[in-house]
Amino acid sequence: MEFHGVVPIDAPDPSVESEARLRAVSFPVVQLTPRPSLTRSPITGFAESLGPAGREDSTVAFTYTLWRHPEDHADPRNEIELDERTRRAIEEEPPWGRPTWLIAQARLLKYPMLWEAVRTTWSAASGTRRTSLPQSLMDHTDHVLRNQFREELGLPPGPTSDTRWQVTPAAVSDATANLDGRDVPALQIDTDPFVYSLGFRLDEHVVCTSVLPRDSLPIVDLTFTTDR
Repeated sequence: MEFHGVVPIDAPDPSVESEARLRAVSFPVVQLTPRPSLTRSPITGFAESLGPAGREDSTVAFTYTLWRHPEDHADPRNEIELDERTRRAIEEEPPWGRPTWLIAQARLLKYPMLWEAVRTTWSAASGTRRTSLPQSLMDHTDHVLRNQFREELGLPPGPTSDTRWQVTPAAVSDATANLDGRDVPALQIDTDPFVYSLGFRLDEHVVCTSVLPRDSLPIVDLTFTTDR
């Protein structure tokens, strides 16, 4: 659900629709193990592709707010550095007002965000590019780098033909992940200076990948639970 221009004060909370869509997903979905330093975004990311035979693949992505001092969310040390214009846009109410849910979502922009930190992807056919765990892990890593670390990578605004920053198959190595309290075989990308990536397979049709900023690793318990 998207709103453009002025959001009416009585506009419905999109998290309700998002939660209903999440509960209707037909495959197991994985999240980071809940803990005080993490708050999962109320809006889940969804993507899918359709083919002649119907749905070919579907992805569920979770984003999190990171609390460096979870014992007190109001502690200003939790906040990221913002310019004055951005801070005013978050904190000041327009004359026409905003829905309560939009005020709450805007305030979260003051804190670090683990954007699309965990993806679960289902594919109708096994043995495809989408169900290749190494490829899924590289795709997710590149996606986060492209969208969250453009300045650090020296990428210009808009499309670019520069692919030197992208991860390669040589960067993928064996690892272990903890899912629902048990160790499972996994793959990792531990060579990038900005992010760490970990992925594992749930079954022949479903893979899970996680990409986290390196500076969040001391705070995040990198273990996973099945959300549904």
